[in-house]
Amino acid sequence: MPQVPGLIKGLGVTFGEMVKTLTSGPQTTLYPHEKELPAPRARGVISLKEENCTACMLCARECPDWCIFIEAHKYLAPPRREGGKPRQKNALDRFDIDFALCMYCGICVEVCPFEALFWSPEYEYSEVRIADLLHDKTRLGQWMQTVPDFPAYEAGSEAKVKKVPRD
Repeated sequence: MPQVPGLIKGLGVTFGEMVKTLTSGPQTTLYPHEKELPAPRARGVISLKEENCTACMLCARECPDWCIFIEAHKYLAPPRREGGKPRQKNALDRFDIDFALCMYCGICVEVCPFEALFWSPEYEYSEVRIADLLHDKTRLGQWMQTVPDFPAYEAGSEAKVKKVPRD
């Protein structure tokens, strides 16, 4: 019978928490009328900084749901210096994310080498029609306004560059 004191102690903790919950009032928020602020770096909707995107297709290839659609064309840019060869660059024609398919894993944001995709804490973008959850590059660009700035580095965390004398 050594289990009885532990059982009584456990029921006492449960009863105490129940009384505390009943006396403190409801723990829920009446959502449409009262809105809670999300955490500063919360995952809501993915936003696109179009000028950083080079149409490298990494995000579309790594997406497990195949919900990113990219179309681009190549063009010749002027050479960087005089007498150089013209460079071939990509121009983004279409960048769509189907949020009806997206599982919000964030792989696309992580693999983007050019910092073109960001998480926005905005979470209210429901639609009446499921087809309206396909966001194009202009709509994804509008979400960039809601992306918070990155927090500043802690003091002393900056990388110190050691200067090496040249001979």
